[in-house]
Amino acid sequence: MTIGAEHERVSDLNGTIVVEAPSLTTPRGQQAIAALTKRRRLVLFLNLATWLLIVIAAGAIFSTGGWTVLGALMVICLAFGAPWPVLGFWNAVIGLWQLHGAKGKVQTEQTYFGEGSDPSPLTVNTAVLMTLRNEDPARALLRLKTVKASLDRTREGARFSYFVLSDSDRDDVIQREEAEVAAWRSADPDRDRISYRRRKDNTGFKAGNLREFARHWGSDFEFMLPLDADSLMTGDAILSLVRIMQKNPQIGILQSLVVGTPSSSAFARIFQFGMRLGMRTYTMGQAWWVGDCGPFWGHNALLRIEPYLQHCALDGLLKRGQILSHDQVEAVLMRKAGYEVRVLPVETGSYEDNPPDALEFMSRDARWCQGNMQYLKLLGMKGIEPVSRFQLLWAILMFLGVPAWTLLAALFPLAMLRAQDQPDFPWYAVEIIYVLLLAMHLAPKLAGIVDAILTRGEVRRFGGWVRFASSAIIEIIFSLILGAVTTIRTSIFMFSLMIGRPIVWNGQRRDGHGVTWADALRCLWPQFLFGSTLYLAMALISPAAVLWSLPLTAGYVLAVPFVVFTASPAVGRFFRRHGIAGIPEDFAPPVEIRAVQAGI
Repeated sequence: MTIGAEHERVSDLNGTIVVEAPSLTTPRGQQAIAALTKRRRLVLFLNLATWLLIVIAAGAIFSTGGWTVLGALMVICLAFGAPWPVLGFWNAVIGLWQLHGAKGKVQTEQTYFGEGSDPSPLTVNTAVLMTLRNEDPARALLRLKTVKASLDRTREGARFSYFVLSDSDRDDVIQREEAEVAAWRSADPDRDRISYRRRKDNTGFKAGNLREFARHWGSDFEFMLPLDADSLMTGDAILSLVRIMQKNPQIGILQSLVVGTPSSSAFARIFQFGMRLGMRTYTMGQAWWVGDCGPFWGHNALLRIEPYLQHCALDGLLKRGQILSHDQVEAVLMRKAGYEVRVLPVETGSYEDNPPDALEFMSRDARWCQGNMQYLKLLGMKGIEPVSRFQLLWAILMFLGVPAWTLLAALFPLAMLRAQDQPDFPWYAVEIIYVLLLAMHLAPKLAGIVDAILTRGEVRRFGGWVRFASSAIIEIIFSLILGAVTTIRTSIFMFSLMIGRPIVWNGQRRDGHGVTWADALRCLWPQFLFGSTLYLAMALISPAAVLWSLPLTAGYVLAVPFVVFTASPAVGRFFRRHGIAGIPEDFAPPVEIRAVQAGI
């Protein structure tokens, strides 16, 4: 029988297809396509209806007194910018309903959740892979050693082998990599299950690195678990993924929910506090309707090697160049081949480090933007699932809406001037749309706060009510300022892509040492200039507009002090000492995180 979402082929003993019938379930056979289709239609209706209402309302507002080029541009900008907060809002609402609604609690008990705790011995071998490119070898290998030690404590350690896959091209880094791996192998009794390989070129980037491993060593393993240089997973979390995949041969990729690790950086602490809350409801809501066409984030996920090799090749998908953001494309191809791609939307012990400051965060965002924009050329791929096609489109809209918001802000003073000549201009309607979009933008975070409050003992895990409440307020203000800072940077970067000035992907800065005022001003003067000009223009027209625009515009003029303050080691130490923006692992770290902290 060939696995397929839409059709089920039944073969006779000679392998000849004799019957082809519509399949009533997803490939695993445990989720009805009809039920999943109803969910998707509901989500589509909710999002389209909300988006259309916003666009129609904007059209009615900005056509007051007749259509103009300015009014049309304002509506177009809103049309491009609104999809992201709208879907975030509905994902968060659905996720919160699943977690705490009477019927929702039953919905979240997906059948494969419980399979991860099955105590029966493993029958498959898994390769744990760490891909490196000019990273700090000692820092990265400390995490891989911790993963191995954690798996060894589960008494299933013999089923796992460890590979350090290097794409480094700096001689000093290469020497340190080789020395670190050699020292590890000499001190570990399982040295035969620890391997190091370095490619002379990085063709295909990280995806090419993984495919080369799969071609040369994949036949010895059923699954592979790619880790980034900052990844950390507990042995129990990995065993859970393996047991689920072992019992469900129709799942091709199983993505864990990745959360941040404790940090001494104020920026990382605040950022991951918000992500920890926001991702809970958002991912739960998203998983409810994407179902078997889930996301793949490129690391901390289990992949079935055989279909990955057969169906997830990226060569030739672009006429020119190589695919940069490989993960979601591989998820689309895996689903096209008839295998489910699932995300496990619960916290299971899967971690990563977050950028230590806003400048590194924006650099990472630019890399993702460059990779996601390539998906424009892949939207027409034949034979892929509609939801998979939407996942590619959504990855594009994630960044395409950013310059739309920037242009909307730039045009707003002109719209205010035109409105002054129209006594009947409906400013109250503008304010209503503004508040609604702001609330939708914050919805995942607000839903996460509600989830924590409604979950018994959860606020205590975040350090208690005082720490939790103050951290939530700080994070909301932080996210609004960061949003303004990054919109200008992303808009400038997207323009540079249009004129053929891409960036080079290389090693990332994982640890923070502060940002000087000079460096911050050198990088962020466009934000300050844009914000100052915008405020001056609005103040001359209507000073009140400056005040109510602050949630979305303050970050422009505060960009430089914001970056310096949140990157300051002294501020980070203060936050950590007082538990500000602390996550549960700050207050009760598992043994794996304690091991990494002790080794730093």
